[in-house]
Amino acid sequence: MTGESFFAHHSHDEAEQAAPASQEEQRPGTIPADLIPYLEEADRVDEEDFDNESADSEPDERDLALEALALNSMLLGPDPSILAELEGDYSQWGEDWEEELAERRAEDAHREALTDAAHSARMEARVEEIYQEIIARVPEHQVQPTLDRVKETLDILGDPQNSYPSVHITGTNGKTSTTRMIDALLAASGVRTGRFTSPHLVDVRERITIEQESISAEEFVRTWDDIAPYIEMVDRAHAETDGTRLSFFEVFTVMAFAAFADHPVDAAVVEVGMGGRWDATNVIDAGVSVIMPIAIDHEKWLGSTIREIAEEKAGIIKPGQIVIVARQEEEALRVIEERAASVDAIVRLEGRDFEVLDRQLGVGGQMITVRTPAAVYEDVFVPLFGSYQANNAAAAIAAVEAFMGGRALDARLVEAGMLAATSPGRLQVVRHSPTIIVDAAHNPAGAHTLGESISEAFDFERIVGVYSGMGDKDIEGVLGEVEPYLDSLVVTQMPGVRAKPAEEIAEIARDVFGEDRVEVHEDILEAIAAAVNLGEAGDESAPATGVVVFGSVLLAGEVLRLMGIRP
Repeated sequence: MTGESFFAHHSHDEAEQAAPASQEEQRPGTIPADLIPYLEEADRVDEEDFDNESADSEPDERDLALEALALNSMLLGPDPSILAELEGDYSQWGEDWEEELAERRAEDAHREALTDAAHSARMEARVEEIYQEIIARVPEHQVQPTLDRVKETLDILGDPQNSYPSVHITGTNGKTSTTRMIDALLAASGVRTGRFTSPHLVDVRERITIEQESISAEEFVRTWDDIAPYIEMVDRAHAETDGTRLSFFEVFTVMAFAAFADHPVDAAVVEVGMGGRWDATNVIDAGVSVIMPIAIDHEKWLGSTIREIAEEKAGIIKPGQIVIVARQEEEALRVIEERAASVDAIVRLEGRDFEVLDRQLGVGGQMITVRTPAAVYEDVFVPLFGSYQANNAAAAIAAVEAFMGGRALDARLVEAGMLAATSPGRLQVVRHSPTIIVDAAHNPAGAHTLGESISEAFDFERIVGVYSGMGDKDIEGVLGEVEPYLDSLVVTQMPGVRAKPAEEIAEIARDVFGEDRVEVHEDILEAIAAAVNLGEAGDESAPATGVVVFGSVLLAGEVLRLMGIRP
């Protein structure tokens, strides 16, 4: 009986106040028999009331459910069949709800945008902190003749570089463009790629790309946090033995290989930083290596002759691999073939095993036909200027063929891959009317190619150069190569401790160009403005005027940054 225990407690107190009763008639703690019918009736009434209350509440709950359903229906517009079930006037719900929903969505989007912006700012700030920490190490251009530190660090990490196949690229000129083309071709074939190049133009994260995108700030920070303890461990060990620690470039190499394994990627396309034999990237066991044209550059670290430099770059050739070799000077080719023969590597030589059969200039680039060991690829559009980019494309196609086992590639995928290829800072048009071009040419061979390419690809009546260079470069040789193509030259000052002072460059420039063809404007934007004015000073219209900024990857990157252009 409902409520029995509750009433049992109070019946004992009531019994003490009531008339005495015999023990047989009433025991302590029990309900008097004469009260039981009344209590049962009370329980029955309570249950009926409860049932009535539940019944009364059902319409309220039903209406609430219908209202919720109606509100949800407003996302697609009010449903009359639902509104008809509700009591009250809901005729204005459609209009009001749409307006309220739009306002709420706008508020939510605004809050989300602010949250994302704050997070991005924190991540970018952390990336900069990490970069400043790494850049304090030995500079990347100072190659040290050892791979021990990199090998030891990667060994502790479980050798991530061995978890995917690689293509390894070296050379003096064209290696970055070719690396990017190989990456684009593999991606078009459905391969998830990681790409490692150097140096960067604007953002340090450009060096490491995963599936054609710069590594995100979050991934950059996470990768650093993962490897930093092990880098510190190797640093401490070497501080006790030889007094060294991992260099700037060695750290970034480890970061790239770790990030690729963590993603993970199907293949890595890895550009050598400098040289080859002692470059930090030379810890990979690539199935395919690519050697682009070799010329005099970085003499202080690689040697002063073609043979010495070729010996360093041929150091990436591994036993049994396929080596794609671009056109080389005879001495460089001899060194490469000797190295390949000594380790039983197979050489695929431009002009013998692969070549550009035909090349036609077009709007925004060129149309090429390429012969490789496996096929002839006709009418492939390359959205880049310069005959050297056609040669780079041929080497890239040959390399991807070799990577894919030597079989012919799907022509449609080759077309798609080359169409997606980019080469920031290499004959890059950053403005029209007048046309402003940015190029990273920094040695005589690159400057010669730059001059020829501008003459071929652009119909300028007047060309003005803007130049700055590193102190260790052959500045006279570079300027001598471009002088026949330029009407005048503006010398500027790029940032960095390695940059040669503008006035010292101007002295060399006056010897090459003559006093009346050289101006000096240390501020880069002022130098570009001065070059534009010089170009437009003649009778020719603005479209016939060209300004080319050249001399260094650093200068090219600084111009892109100042103009707000992301590579």
